[in-house]
Amino acid sequence: MSYYEALGLVKEPFSTSPDPEFFYRSSEHNTALQRLEIAVRLRRGLSLILGDIGTGKTTLSRTLLQTFNGEDNFVFKLVLDPAYKSEFQFLAALTKMFGVNPNFRSTLDYKEAIEKYLFRMGVDENKTIILLIDEGQKLSHPFLEILRTLLNYETNEYKLLQLVVLAQMELLPRIKRIKNFYDRVTLKYIINPLDEMETREMIKFRLHKSGLGPGRELFTPGAIKMIYEQTLGYPRRIAVLSHNALEYAVMRDKQIVDEAIMRSVISQEVK
Repeated sequence: MSYYEALGLVKEPFSTSPDPEFFYRSSEHNTALQRLEIAVRLRRGLSLILGDIGTGKTTLSRTLLQTFNGEDNFVFKLVLDPAYKSEFQFLAALTKMFGVNPNFRSTLDYKEAIEKYLFRMGVDENKTIILLIDEGQKLSHPFLEILRTLLNYETNEYKLLQLVVLAQMELLPRIKRIKNFYDRVTLKYIINPLDEMETREMIKFRLHKSGLGPGRELFTPGAIKMIYEQTLGYPRRIAVLSHNALEYAVMRDKQIVDEAIMRSVISQEVK
């Protein structure tokens, strides 16, 4: 029996996988999601979502995809890790992703093939093409230049490529030095960690999504306060520490996580 089943739950509540069903919409996360949706629907071009490790950027991106589920006029292409070895390899990956086959294999041919694809899809077929790049801090200067070129493809009314980049904060000072790229950012939003109240609500939200019955509690208020103090409100850390605490409780036949359990779990983590 899984630990969560022993607590009367039907699902793992604190998985760190980017499942939109378990995406807690804090005020900042919800604002980022809504502004991204508006930017994509209006074909604004370049959107930049920044945040430290574990602030929920990847889950936000999966939730954005789900928001457009069933809308055939929106075509999403995902780059999960842009750590390509060369400019040529990056362009080759993009052409393959877009399903285009240039007659010749050079960086210029790849760019021209992508341009034709974007005009065909965006103008002739009236579709919105979205390129979503996660781990954007790994984009090198040559890759940013490629993306800048793709953002130049436009009609009089809108950009043909909607580019959504999710990255750690280290990307920001780098792109600020590339003025002709940074000037193209139409949406820049920084996601901060949760506060103590949001930490509590995130834990309750995930437990509810996992089948916790009405009126039941699995964490005391003191335990939740300790989770916040230990994780500083980073969603991924909250999920990991909450999972470890519930697992620890079940192994000792406890039905609720209190401050004593949290002290034991935290002491094991810092060793």
